[in-house]
Amino acid sequence: MTTSDNSSAWPDQKPTALLVLADGTVLEGFGLGAEGHAVGEVCFNTAMTGYEEILTDPSYAGQLITFTFPHIGNVGTNDEDIETVNMAATPGARGVILRSAITDPSNYRATKHLDQWLRARGIIGLSGIDTRALTALIRSKGMPNAVIAHSKSGTFDLHGLKEEAREWPGLEGMDLVPMVTSGQRFTWDETPWAWQQGFGRQSEPEFNVVAIDYGIKRNILRLLAGEGCKVTVVPATTSAEDILAMKPDGVFLSNGPGDPAATGKYAVPVIREVIASGTPTFGICLGHQMLGLAVGAKTKKMHQGHHGANHPVKDETTGKVEITSMNHGFAVDQDTLPEGATQTHISLFDGSNCGIELKDKPVFSVQYHPEASPGPRDSHYLFKRFADLMREKKRA
Repeated sequence: MTTSDNSSAWPDQKPTALLVLADGTVLEGFGLGAEGHAVGEVCFNTAMTGYEEILTDPSYAGQLITFTFPHIGNVGTNDEDIETVNMAATPGARGVILRSAITDPSNYRATKHLDQWLRARGIIGLSGIDTRALTALIRSKGMPNAVIAHSKSGTFDLHGLKEEAREWPGLEGMDLVPMVTSGQRFTWDETPWAWQQGFGRQSEPEFNVVAIDYGIKRNILRLLAGEGCKVTVVPATTSAEDILAMKPDGVFLSNGPGDPAATGKYAVPVIREVIASGTPTFGICLGHQMLGLAVGAKTKKMHQGHHGANHPVKDETTGKVEITSMNHGFAVDQDTLPEGATQTHISLFDGSNCGIELKDKPVFSVQYHPEASPGPRDSHYLFKRFADLMREKKRA
């Protein structure tokens, strides 16, 4: 075969998707999922599994997720691994960036191809990117603002995309909770999934818990129900008066997206009243950050954030190390924690704050995701710790 024959046998594929960074860098790839374009902050996630849980985590609102693991989509998708409670809400992740093309699913639980599922969810995807190089760029320069675009024709308004990426203000100062919170209160009794049994139901609850929904995940609610809780989920703007009128044994502050200082403008006064009431309180992720703000600490934007299912955290109350799931771009500044608030957990990657508790109140929180969705399950004990606080309060 001649050189010209070789050339015709391997034609160049026309790019059908672009990732345009705020500094003007353009990365070409092949589109998947929904067509169109979306702007957001590019982060990288190091999890090797659990991509459906990650892509439906409301905490990813406003972000474009780069998966460092190359083979994403090979087990397909199903209806059981979705983490979004409010299916009518805007999807969490605005876009997904992959190394390899999506293969056909090879798992008995799969009901839909990931590409099909992304289209149905309205999430724009791009494959064929050197995700190692993009990850190295994020680690060096921080999480960039960018536009992801997909057009089957391969035709793009490159100038317009560059302008949109450059002009997007970024997540600092942005309250994204209204996009993902529930519009009305509802109760939850579904318990965790069990092999060959599926999900169970909590029929004899020991505790009455009110969960404030800043973008709550299903598996958090399941683990609360599994610890004997009847859970009432309320919208993010619910007043402390309405929450305490429900006579909860405990209050849960959920995960969620955006800048905690922005959401805290209306959430922090509510949290302060809940703390003052003496009600046992447990916070995760955004709930942890806003609890920190409520007691007088400050939060800060992180350089590259923590996103993955392999983050080591030390529980300083027990000395044990647990491997955790994380997803956050802001953190509580431990140097600003006031007297009366103790740091309980730290990241063993960078020493950042991962947990606090109050000395004189039954209140604690963690930065990471102990509900293990996606895994691991090292941190499930925190839900028992919350139940024990409520049990002690009821006995008092």
